[in-house]
Amino acid sequence: MAAYAFYHLLQMPLEQALPRLMERALAAGHRAVILAASAERVASLDTALWTWDADSFLPHGAAAADPDAAPDPDAHRQPIWLSTRPGNPNGATVLVLVDGVAATDLDGFQRCLDLFDGTDDAAVAAARDRWRSAKAAGHEVTYWAQSPEGRWEQRA
Repeated sequence: MAAYAFYHLLQMPLEQALPRLMERALAAGHRAVILAASAERVASLDTALWTWDADSFLPHGAAAADPDAAPDPDAHRQPIWLSTRPGNPNGATVLVLVDGVAATDLDGFQRCLDLFDGTDDAAVAAARDRWRSAKAAGHEVTYWAQSPEGRWEQRA
């Protein structure tokens, strides 16, 4: 059973928070799949991971924008993989969900991170529904919120 953590974005947008979380995941020896709702969001996050820090970058790859494109044969080499399609082409241990995407299959993942926009009432309500579903499925569920300084604080 994967540990399921909800991350309530309150102080910074996803494009700023996600690279910091991915940096920590890589430092801990994890690989990650980031599952977004649209090709546009994948492109935005792709740019964010390359440019978030002038002194470093986060090694990653992204699925083709065309949903009918063949899978990337080199996805397995990427420590972080961005996509709109479920799957685990890089042998990741962490699944990251953004844009309200729900997990369809957590097999093989140790952790699932569900990041949601705390300034959007609909996103918060949908996250609560995903929380209930994760609890009902038997996952160990935690809740993290950003402090006013932007640090993550566990609240449940």
